[in-house]
Amino acid sequence: MTEERGWMHSDDPQIVLTAKGMKAMAHPVRMRLVGLLRKHGPSTATRLAEQLGLNSGATSYHLRQLAAAGFVEEDTERGNARERWWRSAHRLTVWTGDDMADEEPETAVGFLRSVLTAHTLTAQRALDAFETMPREWRKEVHLSDLLLQLTPAEAGQLSDELNAVISRYRRVGAEGPVPAGSEQVSVVLHVLPDPAEGRPE
Repeated sequence: MTEERGWMHSDDPQIVLTAKGMKAMAHPVRMRLVGLLRKHGPSTATRLAEQLGLNSGATSYHLRQLAAAGFVEEDTERGNARERWWRSAHRLTVWTGDDMADEEPETAVGFLRSVLTAHTLTAQRALDAFETMPREWRKEVHLSDLLLQLTPAEAGQLSDELNAVISRYRRVGAEGPVPAGSEQVSVVLHVLPDPAEGRPE
């Protein structure tokens, strides 16, 4: 699951973060639960617990907290008296948090730390499987960083231009045929001001 700012089409079902939503998602387990439901579709607390290495009681608790904040909902078409199924309520979470970051900086930082943890786990899982990847996929793995000298306006423009490129490609879950040989590919974008630590004054 990726928390996104700008990587969407106008018809994508999405939830815009509120302070309540940031508090609910400022927990790595909840971030991963929403990500699993968005990636693989509806599931039960027991199945999700197995994927996360947790007990089903803990997973059920986190699912209820996510439901209260509007991120997940019960899938009544699949559920029965013995088993509750859950699904993601939206395809995307949209972060537009300038005002919220000013008003509740600790909440915003907690949320963003959970996003970063989710991104790190995604990269680790990919690298854990690197040796067994087909050769044509191994050579397309790309990790890089570049230091730029930008104004805040230029940083925003850079993000917008990158988002425009990404939006031209097929989203997981989009309608239409899936080309043979295609796989799910994680694209992680970080545009971060570089702290001044160690920089000459």
